Amino acid sequence: MYIDLSIITLFLIANLIIGYLSSKKILSFEHFSVGHRSFSSFLIFCTLSATFIGGGYTIGNAGKVYSGGLIYSFALLGFSLKEILVASFIAPRMDKYRDCNSVGDIIEKTYGLNAKIFTGILSLIVCGGIMGAQVGALSAVINTTIPINPTIGTLIAFTVLLVYASLGGMRAVVFTDAFQFFVLIIGIPLTFYIGLRHVGGWEHVVATVPHNYLYFLTTPQSTAFFVLMFITFIFGEALVPPYVQRLFMAESAHQTFKGTLASALVSIPVFLICGGIGLVAYTYNQQIDPNNAFPLIVRDLLPIGVRGFVIAALLSIILSSAAGFLNAASIAFVNDIVKPFSKNPEKTNFLKMARISTLLVGIISIGFALTIENVLDILLAAYNFWSPIIIVPLVAGILGAKGDSKRFFVAAASGVIGTLIWEKVLNSPLDLSPIIFGLACNLLAFWSQTTRFK
Repeated sequence: MYIDLSIITLFLIANLIIGYLSSKKILSFEHFSVGHRSFSSFLIFCTLSATFIGGGYTIGNAGKVYSGGLIYSFALLGFSLKEILVASFIAPRMDKYRDCNSVGDIIEKTYGLNAKIFTGILSLIVCGGIMGAQVGALSAVINTTIPINPTIGTLIAFTVLLVYASLGGMRAVVFTDAFQFFVLIIGIPLTFYIGLRHVGGWEHVVATVPHNYLYFLTTPQSTAFFVLMFITFIFGEALVPPYVQRLFMAESAHQTFKGTLASALVSIPVFLICGGIGLVAYTYNQQIDPNNAFPLIVRDLLPIGVRGFVIAALLSIILSSAAGFLNAASIAFVNDIVKPFSKNPEKTNFLKMARISTLLVGIISIGFALTIENVLDILLAAYNFWSPIIIVPLVAGILGAKGDSKRFFVAAASGVIGTLIWEKVLNSPLDLSPIIFGLACNLLAFWSQTTRFK
């Protein structure tokens, strides 16, 4: 295990070095927020991919497949389709937002300052919650794969993240994301390949798992469940703050298009391979907690050295996603909430404020994740309110629709009400997220106020 621990230690040190070197060119709040707006399509591809390939879409995906079959991995391809749509229709229009630092800035251009502040508050809650979720995922991975106290291991790993994210902002996040992406894009298929060989190959997996794990569109009920879940994944993480920030960081809109499209395409095999790891885990051991399916294969089936590298890949999966949401949370706080109330913005050191807020948001998220699980659940529940509130007015504004503050808030209120009705009154039929119904309510309210395009 000493070899594996050495590899993991070197991985964390490498992240610190990359983050520190990246921080030397951060001279202003804009540099902290979006770098120098000069990233290539390749770096956009790496950072976007590393951000969305988080614990949920890998470790959580494998766990869901372990307990319910490949229907979950194929439903996740709704996310891939969403990214293709963003690349095709949203990314080419990003040149007109070259002066923006956040989602709130985009919203302000169409709906005014109050809508920006509201968006900033929502961004902070959502990003802070998801950041906390990554802390929980990291603790679970360390507890399963590394023979050290999971709380100590989690604090060490996230201290590394807090240091480079607070020093270098988006620039440090992008370059560490690129490094982490290469680790995880090798580690994920390597885990599947070794695990598959260990359990006797694909033929043995097919013979072991239940029939419905592989053939899931066999009844009207399962087909309807798949379609609704696929649609949910299209909208569930659509244009959340970390993804939007990467849309106006490139040298040009064309670079943004290429990077976004490439990340959409690479997500397809990643999601399916992670699902395959869930099937391998089921074939290997049918008596485990589904959440430990991926880490168990890493711990039990991988040889020394390779195991250390793949554990580093798991850390990459979680740290890259956490860094993206942490950075977006601090930027939303400073840019969308603090700046509008600043009496002397020219004399205020927003860069220093962003670095301090990064540390504070990170520390608070760690505290919630490690000590108060039910509060974290409340924060994560706020994630359901992003799409039903923001997506319709955000996309409409980017596409050129005219609007004002009233239109934004009427639509937002309708989305919230629809979400609450689905979840609290109708008790979430089919156990599906309230996103679709809330989004439909928002869309109806927004369009009923007479849509005009610029």
